[in-house]
Parts: sequence; C-alpha cells; structure tokens
Amino acid sequence: MALGNYTRVSEFIFYGVTQSQELSLIFFFFLSMVYVTTVLSNVVITVTVTCESRLHTPMYFLLGNLSALDICLPSITAPNILVDLLSRTKTISFNGSITQMFFFHFLGGADVFSLSVMAFDHYMVISKPLRYVSIMSRGRCTALIVASWVGGFVHSMVKISLLLPLPFCGPNVVDGFYCDVPQVLKLTCINPFALELLMISNNGLVSTLWFVLLLVSYTVILMMLRSHTGEGRRKAISTCTAHITVVTLHFVPCIYIYARPFTALPMDRVVSITFPVIIPVLNPLSYTLKNQEMKSAMRRLKRRLGSSTKEIDSMKSRLRSQN
Repeated sequence: MALGNYTRVSEFIFYGVTQSQELSLIFFFFLSMVYVTTVLSNVVITVTVTCESRLHTPMYFLLGNLSALDICLPSITAPNILVDLLSRTKTISFNGSITQMFFFHFLGGADVFSLSVMAFDHYMVISKPLRYVSIMSRGRCTALIVASWVGGFVHSMVKISLLLPLPFCGPNVVDGFYCDVPQVLKLTCINPFALELLMISNNGLVSTLWFVLLLVSYTVILMMLRSHTGEGRRKAISTCTAHITVVTLHFVPCIYIYARPFTALPMDRVVSITFPVIIPVLNPLSYTLKNQEMKSAMRRLKRRLGSSTKEIDSMKSRLRSQN
C-alpha cells in the first residue's frame, strides 16, 4: 500500500503516569512542587547573575543561560503531565505531539551544547589564565551561546524531518506521559527498524561519545589543578565537581533512553520523568550549595531588594502625609 493511502491519526492518547486516581493526586502535588521549585530557583539564579555586577564573568554568564534553559525545558512537558494527572482522557493532537517533540529536542540539544561550552570555559580559565579574559570575552560567550541554541535547533529539525513523512494510522496509545521519539516511532504503520538505527546513532551514540569526551576533558582539568595551590585550587575543584555532577545527571538518562533499541523496559517511566522534570531542579542545588560566591551574591541582592522595598514604602508614606 502506498504511503499516501494511509489515514493519519488525529491525536495520541497517553497511557499516563498511573491509572490509580489516588496515586495521580499524590504525583500531581509532588510534581507541582518540583516544577514550581525548578522555575523559581532558576529564575533566582538568572536574576542574580543579571543584577549582580560581581557575577558578570563568563562562567556566570554561561550559568545564567543554563538556568534559562532549565526553566524552558521542563515547561515543555511538566504542565501537560500535571493536567493529564487530573484528567480522565489524556490526549494530545498529532500537531501538538510534533510541536512538543520539536521543542523538547531543541531545548535538550541546546542544553547539552551549553554544558560543553561551560566545560570549554573551565578549561580556558585553568589552562590559559592570563589570556582568559580576552579569549572568553562577552562577545565570544554570546556567540557560543547562540551556537548552542542553533545546534539544538538543527538537531531537533533533523529528528522532526525524519518523523513527519512517516504514516501513523494506529494504534495511537503512547506508552508514557509525553511524546518522545522512542514511544512515537513504535506507533508508525511501517517497520521502523532502519529509522530506529538512525535515531540511535543520531542521539544515543553521539550522546555517549559526547559524555565520554566531557569526562575526559574534566579529568584533564583536574590533573592540571594538581599544580595549583591555595583558595583558587579549592574553588576550581568545587566548580569542576558541580559541573561533573550536572553533566552526569544530564547524560546518563539520555544515554539510557536513546542509546539502545526502543523497546520498553521497567525503568523507562522513572527515567522519562527524571530527565525533563527532576534534573532541572537539581542543577541549581549543584551550582549554589557549594558556591559561596553565588550564595553571597544572592544575599546581597536580597538586601538590595529589601532596602528598595523600604524606600518605596517610605515614599508612599510621605506622599500620603502630604495629601
């Protein structure tokens, strides 16, 4: 039968997180707290980096970009998951599913490339401290961030361009709670084996090699730090540890999902919800709990906001007394 004779499904139905109404409510409140915490904590980091002049350095400029991505990425899936937890029918239109997958891989790809830029920044500050400011200028950092977003866009466009021509004539039940390539590809009316291999090489193999490359680069950085002493060495090791933690949290679930055949495994649901929803809330903890400079900047910003509020209240009081 020709591809043009297939009747494409108009919507997909999510299997959901759970079929139990009681568990759905528990998951709803838990994921709501996680999502709100993710957005608020990353907004605080972004505002702090923007408003605090002492943090106007390449490292924190790149961290602000990562925090912005960590606001956007869970917003692609979390609101839809929360609504579905309270709904009897868990559906998404075909166009909506394509849009969700596009932005999910667009922002996920930009996230991965941004982590690579941060690793490059850390290598520069350790290996070429005298030339670091000129190498990692604001213009170059901006160009690297733009390149990360463009890389994510191209990565996502390749995936969507491969999926769009496929015939989806049923079944239309997605074994999960948001649309992603492994679940949707299984619903096509043709044998997806060749395309599955292509997707595994595009996502899984590249993610694995990229992860190994980043770990090697951080190993080189840590070896270079052996010749350093004092407070600078301690801060650099602390920053490296935070970066390695975040890189591992990002890449391990990604490799688990995409670097193997797209067959369902018992751990799939846990990993699927960890990658887009849980991990973005852990990034601020990794970068701020051990970072005294960031915590000090947050306290200064809080004091400034507090004094500004008092000044506004004082001005309002004077205006009322004059009237």
